[in-house]
Amino acid sequence: MALSMEQVAARVQAIRYRNNERDARNLDVLAVRKGKIAEVYPDFFPDGVDANVVANFIDIVARDLSEVMAPLPAVNCSAANQVSDRARTFADKRTRIASNYFSHSDLSVQMYSGADWYITYGFVPFIIELDEEAKLPRIRIENPIGAYPEFDRYGRCVAFAKRYMMTLGELVTQFPEYERELLGGYGYKQDLNHQVELIRYYDKDQSIIYLPSKDNLVLSKAKNPLGKMMVIVARKPSIDGELRGQFDDILGIQLLRNRFALLAMEAAEKSVQAPIVLPQDVQELQLGGDAVIRTSNPAGVRRVELSIPQGAFTESQLLNQELRVGARYPEGRTGNISASVVTGQGVQALMGAFDTQVKSAQAIFAAALRDVIAACFETDEVIYPEEKTIRGVDSGSPYEITYKPTKDIKSDYSADVRYGMLAGLNPAQGLIFMLQALGGKLISRDMAMRELPFTVNVTQELEKIEIEDMRAALLGSLTAYTQAIPQLAASGGDASEVVRKIAAVIKARQKGQALEDAIEETFAPQQQVPPAGAPEAVEQPSPAPEGVPAGGASSPEGMAPPQAAPDIQSIITSLTSGGKGNARVVTRG
Repeated sequence: MALSMEQVAARVQAIRYRNNERDARNLDVLAVRKGKIAEVYPDFFPDGVDANVVANFIDIVARDLSEVMAPLPAVNCSAANQVSDRARTFADKRTRIASNYFSHSDLSVQMYSGADWYITYGFVPFIIELDEEAKLPRIRIENPIGAYPEFDRYGRCVAFAKRYMMTLGELVTQFPEYERELLGGYGYKQDLNHQVELIRYYDKDQSIIYLPSKDNLVLSKAKNPLGKMMVIVARKPSIDGELRGQFDDILGIQLLRNRFALLAMEAAEKSVQAPIVLPQDVQELQLGGDAVIRTSNPAGVRRVELSIPQGAFTESQLLNQELRVGARYPEGRTGNISASVVTGQGVQALMGAFDTQVKSAQAIFAAALRDVIAACFETDEVIYPEEKTIRGVDSGSPYEITYKPTKDIKSDYSADVRYGMLAGLNPAQGLIFMLQALGGKLISRDMAMRELPFTVNVTQELEKIEIEDMRAALLGSLTAYTQAIPQLAASGGDASEVVRKIAAVIKARQKGQALEDAIEETFAPQQQVPPAGAPEAVEQPSPAPEGVPAGGASSPEGMAPPQAAPDIQSIITSLTSGGKGNARVVTRG
């Protein structure tokens, strides 16, 4: 049963109360990433300093990590029966439908922000919305700031609320039917730039937009047609269930780096502006580049030295190291690798923490996107069952398919979403690992292609590979056929027939004809017309060898099986000096 508006408001208020501390941490991290660390720690900065004075390390780490994690996984809808062509075709079409949900939603671009939010705030929500114009589900990644998910004991999101801030003028523009309720008795005379809090609430029964400051005024309310949550949340593992970002605990270290930088700048400034020490006999002091000081003790003219203890520089290095450890960001990502450890094992050790972060995040993204695709499948089948046409690019080749959800999805919402066994590895390491596994026959080519970190239509690619291999074999046979020309010329034979056929194949290829079609047409057997009056040749059956029954139905026990037909290359290269083929029959007892 759907909750009433009073129950929804009370539920949202309770969720927000439980997440007060998380909201404060998120706002602090956001301020630091925006370079406004002085707003978080105003007592540690002198007047006039309101931003970072050193590199914004936290922002750099978040951007670098998110760019590595952001690429989308491969989506494959496997067939239950891999032998059946019909089942594989059904699975391939569902794979393209699922990939179209990603491309239609521009998810590859959204994931850069999504991965950044996941690292910074500890979770990222995926919301499935209805695109009435395209008649397709659309995936939207929501900003976690002001977002409040609620989970059951199995970790599934059962309620979700998102807080937005809009001006009063924007609200009236977007909801003109509520102009009287929004403006009240003051009309347009009041401040239209006044910020108003707006709440959007989701659960399995309904979606509601309301204004808490206007006595929970409901601006929009819609029933959930699926009866399921349309919000899937990917969240970082936590020891206490609290949603924590990766940088919550290192803001103080970033602050101390800023403080040390300010002190170093102050020390340098005081060193330059230190007082000048003069001997007793100096009566006048001139300042400037060409100033002249008259004294009998010139060595006594100097500035007051400001000594800086070496421990301050050591402490600065320790802070940098602590910041890297706390952010789990290896020094090798910035190129700071000592020459003594630039080996495969040394670099791998430096990058180990980085690889594990990428692998764990991509595993969580894969689980969330699997649920997202299932929700999109169900939305497409239940809400938009009409036939539609989609276009895209599969393995570099554009395609266009027409599908009907009730027929081509048919309540099968499963999908295999994988970053593959190469997750967390750099491209060079992943390629070497996969080639070694293939060479050792630990995996099949089909599995290797499904584990690639990009979407591949495995069935179609295997067909293309087989066609390429057969074309290469056919071209190799044709090349072997040309090797008969020098032999014919050396023996005084006529090579014109060989040259003519090779030239015919080349001309056919120049006209755009497929290789197999050109060879088939050129080497087609030509029927010879017998001269007029010549008796027709009657094919006589060759006598069967002793011990072989007539008709050759079977070979008696102890007899050698029939020899396999020679391949085309053996037939073509077996030529006489006149360019005609040799034929012989050998009977073995």
